[in-house]
Amino acid sequence: MQKVDSVFQKPLQAALGSALAYLEGLDRSPVAATVDLSVLRQRIGRPLANDGVPAAQVVADLVQDVEGGILGSAGGRFFGWVIGGSLPAALAADWLTSAWDQNSGHHTCGPAAAVVEEVAGKWLKEILRLPSHASFALVTGCQMAHVTCLAAARHAVLAKRGWDLEKQGLYGAPPIRIVTSDKRHETFDRAVRLLGLGLAQVEYVPANSDGQLPADALEQTLKGRSTEPTIVLLQAGDVNTGKYDSFETLVPIAKHHGAWVHVDGAFGLWAAACERYRQLVKGVEEADSWATDGHKWLNVPYDCGYAFVADAEAHRSSMTSRAAYLNHDGDARDQLDWTPEWSRRARAFPTYAALRQLGRSGVQDLVERCCKHAHDLVMEIGGLPGAEVVSEPVINQGLVRFLDPSSNATDADHDRRTEEVIACILASGEAFFGGTTWQGRRAMRVSVTGWLTSDEDVRRVVRAVAGVLAATRAHPVNVG
Repeated sequence: MQKVDSVFQKPLQAALGSALAYLEGLDRSPVAATVDLSVLRQRIGRPLANDGVPAAQVVADLVQDVEGGILGSAGGRFFGWVIGGSLPAALAADWLTSAWDQNSGHHTCGPAAAVVEEVAGKWLKEILRLPSHASFALVTGCQMAHVTCLAAARHAVLAKRGWDLEKQGLYGAPPIRIVTSDKRHETFDRAVRLLGLGLAQVEYVPANSDGQLPADALEQTLKGRSTEPTIVLLQAGDVNTGKYDSFETLVPIAKHHGAWVHVDGAFGLWAAACERYRQLVKGVEEADSWATDGHKWLNVPYDCGYAFVADAEAHRSSMTSRAAYLNHDGDARDQLDWTPEWSRRARAFPTYAALRQLGRSGVQDLVERCCKHAHDLVMEIGGLPGAEVVSEPVINQGLVRFLDPSSNATDADHDRRTEEVIACILASGEAFFGGTTWQGRRAMRVSVTGWLTSDEDVRRVVRAVAGVLAATRAHPVNVG
């Protein structure tokens, strides 16, 4: 058998060299992909050989084959969706997570991983200003955080009606009523489907012009039906505008009618970490459960979301499992008691490392800088000839629209112009933005979550967009 160092040294060195070359070249490389799917399929889709390939060669081939198909989302000029980069300590800890290869489903499989997760969960509750008694789970992302929190909610609201969900299942159970805004994120609907709650049980309350759930509409929807098992979803940060529901007003209304309140705070919950923006989440701590991501604003590598539940017993009862071959120590925290997974990656290591690298003041600074950069991008791009601001950021999300210069241009013409400009920005390689539809009109989303974005990045991108606008006015491009 080969020595361990001779087995791992060459492939890991190859990976390190390629990773550093990628990261150090982010400022010079195109942000969008430069090859299409057909090219990538041709390169990557080689026949699987009968004989294996040396590990270092596999790494070298992989790096070569994916060239042009890796987005620059780790850099400072990526503003599509809500995707952060990776802090140096978090990235390094993530590499160690793979090297250590701990199964963090149970404390005996990885004692250090279990304790790191305990500490990370405690720190997260402090940073996000959530109740210290709340339970927590580290999951793959906000999608599974919703599933985890809604599983706890499902357990709790049915238990109040004398129904043992874990024993009796959903067959014959009292139907659970779900109330939310029609501007909720689709991951919530998906969680409802995955848990068998049924989209037909969801009542979508029309949001106001700012995308927020109106208090009078919520009151009217809940009034007179307090005996029904009910879950209310509120939103901390709309994905298009960054707007927040009024927790201070809405949570007491929902609680008055006996509802469980769940908060979708995929990125917006991090406002609690920043004194300047903390008023946006005033009253959110009175909810029953909260979902957010680490791989967004905390800038840890992907596969990291956080679920928090005020009723720890409901959380544990909805998730816990036992097996004869596992030892359960009353002093230890077994992660499988709190998460949907059994075997799982030790994703707490990068979270722990990120929080240690940043500290409280660093998290606050990261939030403030992203919000400033988002505001500058939206207002400066929106102020260019042929552009307009659709939604000024209240936090790190905003919208800009590009206008067809024709004197008789319609909304459909402005929609086409917006798509044209976005496509040309991507083709320039200078920045990455995505499109969306807001209040019936197409717009360009500006989302700033990456720790590497700088003032110079903002200036560079504004110049690039100005150049695209000038060039496409002179020579229109058909993107249809």
